[in-house]
Amino acid sequence: MKKFYLLLSLLVSFFSFAQIRGTITDNKGIPLSLVTILEENTYNGTSSNEHGNYELNIKKTGKHTIVFQYLGFKTQKITVSIDKFPFIQNIKLVEENLSLSEVVINSKDNPANAVIRQAIANKKENSEKTARFKADFYSRGIFKVKDLPKKILGQKIGDLDGAVDSTGTGIIYLSETVSKIIFEKPDNLKERIIASKISGDNKGFSYNTARSTIYDFYENTLDFNSKMISPIADNAFNYYKYKLEGTFQDDNNLMINKIKVIAKRDAEPVFEGYIYIVEDSWAIYAVDLDIKGYRMHQEYVDVMKIKQNFNYNKNNKIWAKNTQSLEFSAGIFGIKFNGKFSYVYSNYEFEKAFAKKTFTNEIVSFEDNSNKKDTTFWNKNRPIPLTLEESTDYVKKDSVHKVRNSKTYLDSIDKKNNKFKILSPITGYHWKNSSQKKSFNYDGLLNLSSLSFNTVQGWNLDSGFSFRDWAAEEEKGKSTSISTKFNYGFSDYRLRLTANYYHRFNNQNYATLTVSGGSKVNQFNPEEPITKFINSVSSLFFVDNYMKLYNKEFAGATYAQDLGNNFNLKGKLEYQQRKPLFNTTDHVFVKSDDIYSSNNPLLPDDNLTPAFEEHHLTKASVLARVNFGTKYISRPDGKLNIRNYDYPTLYFGYENAFASNENKYQFQLITSQIRYDFNAGNKGTLGINLKAGTFIHGENISFVDYKHFNGNRTHIGTTDRYLNVFNLLPYYSNSTNDSYFEAHLEHNDKGYIMNKIPLLNKLNSTLVLGFHALAVPETKPYTEVTVGLDNLGFGKLKVFRFDYVHSFQNGVQENGVVFGLKILNILE
Repeated sequence: MKKFYLLLSLLVSFFSFAQIRGTITDNKGIPLSLVTILEENTYNGTSSNEHGNYELNIKKTGKHTIVFQYLGFKTQKITVSIDKFPFIQNIKLVEENLSLSEVVINSKDNPANAVIRQAIANKKENSEKTARFKADFYSRGIFKVKDLPKKILGQKIGDLDGAVDSTGTGIIYLSETVSKIIFEKPDNLKERIIASKISGDNKGFSYNTARSTIYDFYENTLDFNSKMISPIADNAFNYYKYKLEGTFQDDNNLMINKIKVIAKRDAEPVFEGYIYIVEDSWAIYAVDLDIKGYRMHQEYVDVMKIKQNFNYNKNNKIWAKNTQSLEFSAGIFGIKFNGKFSYVYSNYEFEKAFAKKTFTNEIVSFEDNSNKKDTTFWNKNRPIPLTLEESTDYVKKDSVHKVRNSKTYLDSIDKKNNKFKILSPITGYHWKNSSQKKSFNYDGLLNLSSLSFNTVQGWNLDSGFSFRDWAAEEEKGKSTSISTKFNYGFSDYRLRLTANYYHRFNNQNYATLTVSGGSKVNQFNPEEPITKFINSVSSLFFVDNYMKLYNKEFAGATYAQDLGNNFNLKGKLEYQQRKPLFNTTDHVFVKSDDIYSSNNPLLPDDNLTPAFEEHHLTKASVLARVNFGTKYISRPDGKLNIRNYDYPTLYFGYENAFASNENKYQFQLITSQIRYDFNAGNKGTLGINLKAGTFIHGENISFVDYKHFNGNRTHIGTTDRYLNVFNLLPYYSNSTNDSYFEAHLEHNDKGYIMNKIPLLNKLNSTLVLGFHALAVPETKPYTEVTVGLDNLGFGKLKVFRFDYVHSFQNGVQENGVVFGLKILNILE
């Protein structure tokens, strides 16, 4: 079988439709990858693959001058006379001889600094030359894995549809796109994808787009999770040292300066490597830079390499980027990853201005049948030849995909996996019809992952059934699921049942309908400020039963959909019957003189008085979400909204409680919220969350319907950011049935300050400053300030955070610490 794949790959290569092709090596015959090949004084170019093979599309016979450009080697021009295609042109490149003979070096004047200062002074002018253009774009991405285990957390991984071999090694992602783009700095983009190809998925659409490839070193910062400082940023000398390695002449007799870029401080968000600057114009000739993973706060990444090559056109005197590559190596838990993304820009058309309606909210679209282009199309339009490994992967995975998606194969796998075992009633059962895209799941009587403890139910666990139908999801985005959940409390001896129906209508406006009902225990605060896991530990080990519960029997429906790009509307109607609950157990793991507080949040020492009277009512609510400046990608398999973080997100809500057994429980509530992340470049991000609301006729409503605030008395944080929680506030101390205002601000310096502090910079952590305030009538405001360190951990596992908190209300000050355990998000 391997010989078959090899033969087929060679045949694919042999019948290539490229007009000029060949192999590029050095003097020793070693293949050179990422060599830039282009037709002189045009933007018709390509790049060589890992084996030095290239293909350049020349449409006419006759004389053509071809330029071969590669960093560290002399640029070569070859004039060829072509009378027929394909035309074979192999070439050997000679290493460049760098010269320092004309440079006078002294301790007071570093010649590299002079070049960088000129590059900074002229970058606005050079950037403007390529500020608006049309171009052809090609992208290819490959992602490989090594040492992938057979199981992760007890779950079988398998061979990922033929991607990995028995050693856990293989290509798990390979994809290509061909598109036409229109671009205007800084971020206006319009891309039309002509062809899209994913290895092993003949119906898939690649996510490789030009949107994710825009790395402009003329800008002060580049976004690689962190804001990385450009070597020619306005403040670059605060972060870098430079060394002039030498100069050389390019094929246009222009002198190129090779500058070594050296980090001043190891933990800063900086690059290392080389930047090449053209003398006199001070434009970028090329970049060859590395990013260490910890510098961009992606510890699992070892290193990322970015290379860019620019070519010069004598006709318009513009240096334009024609190739770019991103390579990375990464690893965690013994699993190693590496990948490479290659990009080619060609056939530029530079514009002085675009018509006003050129750019719309749609940034990416796909031509019809873009995922159905045949081999002939790809061999003719693919600028970088496939390597043997890539060709083999396409052939192998396409074959595997065809077999493993056949009804015969799917039915045989389902038959094996759907066997009912003797322990299935206890451990659970899963049934699936892969060809019809339906599944059924039973959680089992002993669903230990759901086991938790609270003082109302004691130990309790869940079981349930679920059914899902996603047959129309790929084409129209429709999917349907039906589920039931059984919850049994071993202390209150009560079984509670809920049922849920969910249907998504399409993948364009993502209209959804949810119908649900049943009986369950609810926290008084519907945002559930304390998790089941944290409450179980807090109760059993520390006798702190912070979770307060009531019983809710309900039936209701929710409908939501996008109304345009910027607006989402959700409506909900629900009947509720509420009953108070009491503690039924005093069970603890650790003996203590302390006793549990009551289940009444208002009277923690009173185990007899209920928190409210039993009652029922109906609630109708509407919530609107507005995201300004939202862009979107129009994919045949769905519309993807791209939030614009330059603008805040607004929420407006209205809730009306009516049809209650007593008029006093009826009320209206109007709410609003603003969420915004202010990006301060390399100085970090300021997160803002402001909330306000007011009750109408809420004087005598049930405590269930009060506005409750997300407090925390466990000293454990479970979220990445604390923008929706008060770190020391008692859970129900400030609950209100009147007006309220709360503010949460949190600034993460992304290492801007911490990277400059000796010893502490070894932690590679970030400094987090927070301010939280709450105002309700008839009591003094609650405020707290926080100072913390984020991105703490061991090795590549950075899942911890530590904050010192100082709070103040009614003349009472409190100090405390919060330990952030973000890994608990996974457990929950």
